[in-house]
Amino acid sequence: MSNTKPTIALFTGDPAGIGPELVEKLLLSPDISAQANIILLGQKIAFTPPPFVQIHSWSGIDSPAFQPSHAGQENGQYMLEGLAEGARLVASGKADALCFAPLNKTALRLGGMHSEDELRWFAELLNFEGVCGELNVLENLWTARVTSHVALKEVSHLLTAEKVAEAIVMIDTALKNSGKAQPRLAVCGLNPHNGDNGNFGDEEIRIITPGVQLAAQQGVRAEGPFPADTAFVRAIRKNDGYDGVITMYHDQGQIAMKLMGFEKGVTVHGGLPIPITTPAHGTAYDIVGLGKANIGAMVNAFDLACRMGITHRNR
Repeated sequence: MSNTKPTIALFTGDPAGIGPELVEKLLLSPDISAQANIILLGQKIAFTPPPFVQIHSWSGIDSPAFQPSHAGQENGQYMLEGLAEGARLVASGKADALCFAPLNKTALRLGGMHSEDELRWFAELLNFEGVCGELNVLENLWTARVTSHVALKEVSHLLTAEKVAEAIVMIDTALKNSGKAQPRLAVCGLNPHNGDNGNFGDEEIRIITPGVQLAAQQGVRAEGPFPADTAFVRAIRKNDGYDGVITMYHDQGQIAMKLMGFEKGVTVHGGLPIPITTPAHGTAYDIVGLGKANIGAMVNAFDLACRMGITHRNR
């Protein structure tokens, strides 16, 4: 393998979903062999990989003939084993980043995942106790969120200035790891009209503004808070845009990002000690086997893994 290119551990994700199709199409893309060294993770690959791809199997579940479009214990266990093997390759220095195709959360839980989500599962696997969070990327725009998979009624109670600052610092670090030297960051408020000076809620005054100030004390500058309904308008302006937006809860950022590019978005597991990327969409059980899967997000996830992998290797 070339030492001038990053080495990417590439996992096909849910074998019952569109993951294998996406990876096959990715590996047939022009010039991909010049972009990275590729270690393909799988027990029984359903297609013939190009000759430049190194196949990596692991001891564990003997892959059955997975039932297409079915979330079951077998494919859940298979996904967990593949993810664990990919993470170990990066943690051991045999690969520079992990990129995986979409997963099915129901199957993961049936297969034995008891964590809140894959991000927390990776943190436990890697014995990482620091700050981590899901980042979403659409081309040149990144988002982080202070709270994630929680009920909306709990968001206000979970916000603290420290958590706002942590999200700001985390996305700043990830952007720098992807090659952005001086990221410009915007922070969303929580309430309508940014709380209107406390008339519609005071979290902006009590929590979010102090969080922005706390991040600045740690050397990371962000602007805001801005009203959430205009923050993304500011972010995508060509002459005065932002590289990253910090939102207060899941849908505050996800609705905007998916509306702007559902089939292009990437999820980054931010804060972890190794780079991990994946398409932001799901396993699309309704089109499995039809050859219709769009590889846009898979290509973007792979490209981002390559950029972050180079930074990770050179640390």
